[in-house]
Amino acid sequence: MLPNPIIPGLPIHMYGVMIAVGILACFGVITFYGKRMKLAESFIDFIFFNGIAAIFIGFLSAALFQAVYDFIENPAAGFRISGSITFIGGLIGGAAAFLIVWFILRRRLKGSITDILTLAPCAITVAHAFGRVGCFFAGCCHGIATDCFLGVKFPGLSVRVHPTQLYEAAFLFLLFALLSYLLLRRGFRHNMSVYLVAYGIFRFLNEYLRGDHRGEFVGGISPSQFWSLFMILLGVGVFFLVRYLDAKNAPRTPEIATVTDTIAPTEESENL
Repeated sequence: MLPNPIIPGLPIHMYGVMIAVGILACFGVITFYGKRMKLAESFIDFIFFNGIAAIFIGFLSAALFQAVYDFIENPAAGFRISGSITFIGGLIGGAAAFLIVWFILRRRLKGSITDILTLAPCAITVAHAFGRVGCFFAGCCHGIATDCFLGVKFPGLSVRVHPTQLYEAAFLFLLFALLSYLLLRRGFRHNMSVYLVAYGIFRFLNEYLRGDHRGEFVGGISPSQFWSLFMILLGVGVFFLVRYLDAKNAPRTPEIATVTDTIAPTEESENL
């Protein structure tokens, strides 16, 4: 763990470095994979620059969601935005901002929403994976106390805890590899569904190992578990949406008339 500045006298922390690495990897994936998918340069540029705006909105949304969770848990403290953020809140806000801009400009773009839904999960997972490594360096998002050999003692804690940040980072890197293989080698069109369902299930289960405070929510589950269930259901819905849109936009083969349909029967043939 490296919670302190890595360069004396400069406010540069490993958490911020890993976030920056994740964002660079995210846009590298968009550019390289977009070209492999043979997307138009203008469409890749749209995803790139709209993605930058979506990330900015996502960080604001992540802080806003956490403030809502804190207010629900303790209304007496008032509504305030602290330094805490939540990934799923950022994902919701960033995705919503991205889709709003796409909807406004969709008629001018030389690409489809299904292309975005196929490419985006690869970019999201690699950025998120590096971000979770950053969480490990910062000592946040840690797990519950454990005697397991994997346990880690973070600064400020008196016991060893599950390094849930690394569990999640490992899962996300593996998921990134799977999604990349499906996209680049198989031309798979349902990456978004795989991402939403797989991450939703993992995050729901990993929450049981989390030991940091994240706020209270409904039904005795954490806020992230609630949104994880939503992600799983959304993933199923997106699967059918992509199937429908791909079938609708598929080039239609013109019907070829048969010889018997095009040749009128002669008098001789009728007498036969």
